[in-house]
Amino acid sequence: MSGNLATVSYIGATILFILSLGGLSNPETSRRGNLYGMIGMTIAVLATVFGPRVTAAGYPWIIGAMVAGGAIGLYAAKVVKMTQMPELVALMHSLVGLAACLVGFASYIDTSAPLTGAEKTIHELEIYIGILIGAVTFSGSLIAFGKLNGKIGGAPLLLPARHWLNLIGLLVVIWFGGKFIAAHSISDGMTPLIIMTVIALLFGIHMVMAIGGADMPVVVSMLNSYSGWAAAATGFMLSNDLLIVVGALVGSSGAILSYIMCKAMNRHFISVIAGGFGTGGGAPAAPKGEAAAPAGEVVPVSATETAELLKEAKSVIIVPGYGMAVAQAQHTVYEITKHLREKGVNIRFGIHPVAGRMPGHMNVLLAEAKVPYDIVLEMDELNDDFPATDVAMVIGANDIVNPAAQDDPTSPIAGMPVLEVWKAKTSIVMKRSMASGYAGVDNPLFYKENNRMLFGDAKKMLDEVLVALKS
Repeated sequence: MSGNLATVSYIGATILFILSLGGLSNPETSRRGNLYGMIGMTIAVLATVFGPRVTAAGYPWIIGAMVAGGAIGLYAAKVVKMTQMPELVALMHSLVGLAACLVGFASYIDTSAPLTGAEKTIHELEIYIGILIGAVTFSGSLIAFGKLNGKIGGAPLLLPARHWLNLIGLLVVIWFGGKFIAAHSISDGMTPLIIMTVIALLFGIHMVMAIGGADMPVVVSMLNSYSGWAAAATGFMLSNDLLIVVGALVGSSGAILSYIMCKAMNRHFISVIAGGFGTGGGAPAAPKGEAAAPAGEVVPVSATETAELLKEAKSVIIVPGYGMAVAQAQHTVYEITKHLREKGVNIRFGIHPVAGRMPGHMNVLLAEAKVPYDIVLEMDELNDDFPATDVAMVIGANDIVNPAAQDDPTSPIAGMPVLEVWKAKTSIVMKRSMASGYAGVDNPLFYKENNRMLFGDAKKMLDEVLVALKS
């Protein structure tokens, strides 16, 4: 393939990637967006493999790597459950960071096309920054993976003088960057490059370990952005325009998503990076002041009583959370939804931007269960409707329906926009126990007079509700 044809192919792939991002912004067009992305990536890979920069001697290595990577991807797609998707995404981000590091070192020791003068300095600066971003992304994503799948506790690890440690690390990285650029040989430059890589790896670990479990949706989108910039840096190192453009698309979209997540939690991005919010251990998080203790009695309800409330309702809003994902209850939720709609009940779903542990997690779960897109609405579209709603049913959610965010200025989540389910005629919260949510903050909703608690595994209890509805 000629260089001109490869360039045209890259332009076509770039257009498809942009169309893919546009399609993924809406559930109704997400399948089409995925298709555009797959076609674009196929064109990009073929244009690279058969382009002028790859020789025939490299084909066996490339084919072997593609077969191995494709087999791993197919295996993951088949065995990974939807509840494991957040940690899988974090793991994939780590691979992008690792690739950036490996490409950076390979590019530095490559002497096939020696550079001199300003061109050499610019190329080495690209390598240094690329490995820096890649190392932070790699180690940070691995820690996020551990926190999301429970291998590492959700409680933030706050070292003494941690901000000073970060500042000292940054200054050392800058100082060794000067040493790296001034090096006259590969052997001289390798030492500062390795030292910087180690510091960057430690910084990635320290940064994510200091972030509490409640901020993990922001961390996932933040690492998504980092992986994009790592890919862009790789593109600069390889002089590959497509990698630069695609990396910039992923990096900027991830940054925008992080901003949306922070806004949805009434958090500042710097506050998230500073860490400390969310214990992940089920105990109340330490607020700045003394938060008001919940008052009242918890009123339990049975599956049969829940079914009776749903039968009598004319308007129902369901708020799903991570507990629904863990129980794999989305298909039963769809059957209940289908049954109630056939009976003329106006039933809708309210989705908080940070529901679950990854942006869009609940939307994907409901789409998988074939819940119609037009009844799955965002928080801002539904909040004003709760006072006119007969039953608000919360399935495995906690922090996103916590009235303390509005009523208690001393609460750690004060000011966070939440779904106002307590304003419905009756609210039903489905939980396994009275343990606090991922943020480790107690929820006064459980003690309100119009609230009922349906305890037990979400799938088992919803199956009983469905049976009672049909009887």
